[in-house]
Formats: sequence, C-alpha cells, structure tokens
Amino acid sequence: MTEHDAPTVPANDFETWANHYAAHRAFSHPSELHGGLCGRLAAGARLDADEWLDVASEQIGVAPEAIQSASDLKQFLSDVYDQTLSGLQAHDMTFQPVLPDDDHALDQRLQALSAWVRGFLEGMAVCASQELGEASGEIREIVEDMVAISQVADGEDDSEEGELQLLELIEYVRVGAMTIFIEFNPSAPPPSPDATLH
Repeated sequence: MTEHDAPTVPANDFETWANHYAAHRAFSHPSELHGGLCGRLAAGARLDADEWLDVASEQIGVAPEAIQSASDLKQFLSDVYDQTLSGLQAHDMTFQPVLPDDDHALDQRLQALSAWVRGFLEGMAVCASQELGEASGEIREIVEDMVAISQVADGEDDSEEGELQLLELIEYVRVGAMTIFIEFNPSAPPPSPDATLH
C-alpha cells in the first residue's frame, strides 16, 4: 500500500463492504472490521500491508492465503486502509464510520453501530491499553460511553424518535472517534530553527 495510490473503492460504502463479505463468505460484520481498523489507527498504530491483511483475515474468517489470491478483496482492503487513515487525518472532519444507510431497518443499523463500536474499542485495547488508563478525563468518558453503546443488543421499532436517537448516537461515535484520534496522533510540530544541539 502507498498513500499516493488513487483509491478505487469508497471506503465507507457499506453495500460495497457487504458485497465483498458475501462473495468471500466472511462471517463477521463489516462495521466491526472498520471499527477495529479505526480503533488501531486512533490509538496511534500504523500497519503495513501484510499486518493489515492478517488483522482483516482473522476478523472476517477468511484465510490469509485466500485474501492474497483474491485480487479484488486484497485491493479493496488496501483501499480501505488508505482511505480510512486519510479520513481520520483530514482536517475537514468528514470521517464517517462504515454503517448501513437508512434503507435498512432501524434495528439493523443500531446493531451495526454497536458492532462498529465493539471493533473500535477492541482495536484501541490491542494498541493502547496502558495509554488509555493515562488518558484525559474527556477521552475516558468517551470510551465509557462507547462501551455502553457497544452493549446495545436490540433497538426499538422504526420510529421518528428512534431515528433521531440513532443519528445522535452515530454523530457522538463519529466525533468521539476523531477526538480520540487527535489525542493519540498529535500533528508533528515544525522543527525549530534554533533547536540544534551544541
């Protein structure tokens, strides 16, 4: 993977993810894998191509050699990594978690959000468990809220109130993920001209 390759697949398009999952008989939830990647990146980890494919392979239940031989899936996962990292690093704050759109039932979307958050928390725990314990109160509060969201099992029937509550949860998770990313991935300051050693 290179950061300069032009991505060919929208990384946050749930239907594209679902189609790849169906074609390769993956058994986990697409939102959970994207959340796991975001959690790792937010914690400050960077994965090379093979490391990312190993993570994806374990998560989706497709053998690494099967991913290596499936050029469409391999390219898709490469694009996903590059676009996800770029989205989290972007200053326009337009990053979006991979979730089904409102053509899906409210309950399905709530479960997808729960899966995304579970993946995010697991990814963070793998890469920054000690740092999380030393994080600011704001970050710890976001993580605690995400833990509660990740445990939501069943939603209510489709309703306007339910839609509004889900949208609020999604926006909270979206902004929370970016806040955590900024906390653990500070931009490198420009070198000071008088910082040379004597």
